[in-house]
Amino acid sequence: MDYEIISERQEKVLHYLTEHNIPFTTYNHPEGKTIEEAKRWWHDDGSLHCKNIFMRNHKGNQHYLICFPCDDDLAIHDLEHWLKEILVSKGLNSPGKQRTEPGSVSPFGLINDTEHHVILFLDSRLKDAPALSFHPNDCRGTVVISQEAFQQYLDEIGNKVEYLNVTTI
Repeated sequence: MDYEIISERQEKVLHYLTEHNIPFTTYNHPEGKTIEEAKRWWHDDGSLHCKNIFMRNHKGNQHYLICFPCDDDLAIHDLEHWLKEILVSKGLNSPGKQRTEPGSVSPFGLINDTEHHVILFLDSRLKDAPALSFHPNDCRGTVVISQEAFQQYLDEIGNKVEYLNVTTI
C-alpha cells in the first residue's frame, strides 16, 4: 500500500527541509506511536532510528527535547533525575513531565520554536551514526537524514544543542 503525506505537521517539516536545501528521504507508513509499533514499518535503510522525549521545567518556561537511539529503554523518572543534575550544574531549571501525543515530537518540531525556548539534548552516539531517522512530527512517517544534513538542519534552526552520554543514566 502506498501512503501519502497525511498531516500538516509532516508537510511543514518536508517543506522546511526542501526550502532550506537540506537533503533527506522520507517514506510514510501506518501509525507507530511506540517504538515497537514503528519498527514494523521502518525500512532497513542504514540509519539509526531515534526515540524522542519532550520535557519542560516546572514553571513551564523552559523546554527540553532528549533524543537517543530507539533501542535504549530509559525510565522517565531516571531521565528526569539525570537531566535535573545536568541542568542544575549549569544553573538551569530542572525538568518535569510534558504530555504530548506519542509520536508527535522530534527534532523537526524545532522549526516551530522560533524563539528558541527548547534545548535539544542528543545522545553522543547519534553523532557517530552516518544517518539518522526521526518521524516528521507525525508517527505515520519517517525522515532519513545524513549526519551532515542533520548538522546543517541544527545550524539552520539555531536552538541550543548539547551532546550527552545518555547511557550513563
